Amino acid sequence: MDRVALQSRPAESPAGDATTPEPGRAERIRVILVLGALIALGPLTIDMYLPALPAIGEDLDASSSTVQLTLTGTLLGLGLGQLLVGPFSDAVGRRVPLIAGTVLHIAASLLCLIAPNVGVLGIFRTLQGVGAAAAMVVALAVVRDLFSGNAAATVLSRLMLVMGAAPILAPTLGGAILLTGSWRGVFGALAVLGVLLLVVAVFALKETLPPEHRRAREVRPVLRMYRTLLTDREFVVLALVAALGMSALFAYISGSSFVLQEQFGLNQQEFALVFGAGAVAIIGASQFNVVLLKRYGPKRIVLGALAAATASGAVLTVLALGDVGGLAGFVVPLWFVMAAVGFVLPNAPALALSRHGEAAGTAAAVLGAVQFGLGALIAPLVGVLGNDGPAMAITMTGGAAVALGALGAVVVRGRRRVPEAAPAV
Repeated sequence: MDRVALQSRPAESPAGDATTPEPGRAERIRVILVLGALIALGPLTIDMYLPALPAIGEDLDASSSTVQLTLTGTLLGLGLGQLLVGPFSDAVGRRVPLIAGTVLHIAASLLCLIAPNVGVLGIFRTLQGVGAAAAMVVALAVVRDLFSGNAAATVLSRLMLVMGAAPILAPTLGGAILLTGSWRGVFGALAVLGVLLLVVAVFALKETLPPEHRRAREVRPVLRMYRTLLTDREFVVLALVAALGMSALFAYISGSSFVLQEQFGLNQQEFALVFGAGAVAIIGASQFNVVLLKRYGPKRIVLGALAAATASGAVLTVLALGDVGGLAGFVVPLWFVMAAVGFVLPNAPALALSRHGEAAGTAAAVLGAVQFGLGALIAPLVGVLGNDGPAMAITMTGGAAVALGALGAVVVRGRRRVPEAAPAV
């Protein structure tokens, strides 16, 4: 099968200069380590308090679906924050928005620590999300500043090692804090983490967007760039595919604490171990993705992964609806879905970002906003459907199936255009 239609564009600089070399191996490792530390802030902010959700409901006298809205607030903050940070980083560079966002995250974490009720906690969690958004969008923009095509997908795969490890560590850390204190201690720990990452941002990250490549600090050019992105049909579809693939992860995040602890009776530490196993599946897949990229294009890998996620999700749904197999019958197919998601998460964003290197920050902002905006809808949806195994299974499977259909339509359309654009000679 011809791989040309499935490969992303060749490497180019942010300004489109194809002669600008990409970083060497040593510099690439340094960049991955720094960005890995920064990008961990988002998943740690989301996942670290998951074991405490039932305890928060009891302490603040709120239902499980109401407590889940604090997670929705975090995801909304992550999505909306990226829409603000992305264009700002294209105008002033990557470091200033990153430092400002990290400071906001620290302040919001301290406010969460003293929240008197679930409504106020939700507001402060939203501010936390806005702060964490800076680290996530800047990390993606830096990747696009320095890498393109398969190289970008490879770097993102390495970053997925961090994105996968963070969910393993976060609930475990949260559970350890709950053994010696209340759920408020989790937000104290997040504030300390923010301080450590602020030091990394200040001293370890070089500016990757030189002044000559920055965009005008005006509203109209930003709006024009957003219009350009949103009228690029393939970019929109690829962003939607990335978001739908991540929706399976958000369904897992929002519902797993209630399903595993209340439906299957796991305690907080057992939940952290089972939840972490799903993250291990994501890690393994994202790292094997680097091997597959040597032979296949990112688009083909995403297609195969979405097909596998849909099939595994269908099995999970049937077993969950029939209450078959107990805990093993639920978590085993769930881990297969998570593994498939591990192939989608690095490749879909790399494909989307490869189309607009001239405005990497804004493109990363749109991508992140779509991902976390959809995640903000997914979290309460799982709660509305019942916060049980079938609710999680149906939500995850539906997202994977829609993403598969959307990407399949793009590939078919692209194949139909190839003979017209490049006739055989």
